Amino acid sequence: MKVGAGAFPAEGGCDCRAVRYRMESVPLFVHCCHCRRCQRESGASFALNAMIEADRVTQLGLTPELVHTPSESGSGQLIARCPYCRVAVWSNYASAGPLVRFVRVGTLDNPDLLPPDIHIFTASRQRWVVLPEGTPVVPITTSAMTIGLPRAWPGARPFFRASRPTRLRASRDGGPVARYSAALAAR
Repeated sequence: MKVGAGAFPAEGGCDCRAVRYRMESVPLFVHCCHCRRCQRESGASFALNAMIEADRVTQLGLTPELVHTPSESGSGQLIARCPYCRVAVWSNYASAGPLVRFVRVGTLDNPDLLPPDIHIFTASRQRWVVLPEGTPVVPITTSAMTIGLPRAWPGARPFFRASRPTRLRASRDGGPVARYSAALAAR
């Protein structure tokens, strides 16, 4: 299914509707993560995340509570949860910091808008999960998947939303995400 820019902005939120947000534009890309941590944290067979710049996500309700949890990379992540119903609405991974959100697609009012562009950590997927033909599959991944994918894996460019080339260049070529990544690397 092709996602059109006309479908955005798109709203979502938690179960009790106390935490609400609006994605102002199409995300950079959507990944379906099959790592064991995502399985455990979601209570399901995978997590479906839309990677989007934080300044393109507008909070409409309560501010979510940030909970630090481990991640497959070992760097940890902050999961934004409703302080009442505890539903996770997005994560911030250490490699991208506060500048990029990984919005839980299932929390969108219309989650059908965002099918996955790529499946990652498929080496640990549940064997009964059938991966669709035509969607890229990566058995394992690295932090390059979260920020520097086009540079680290040149063949990945088609997985990114077609409307995002300018944003991707800005992220890679000295933009705020690149500066944040450089600061982390310098530590």
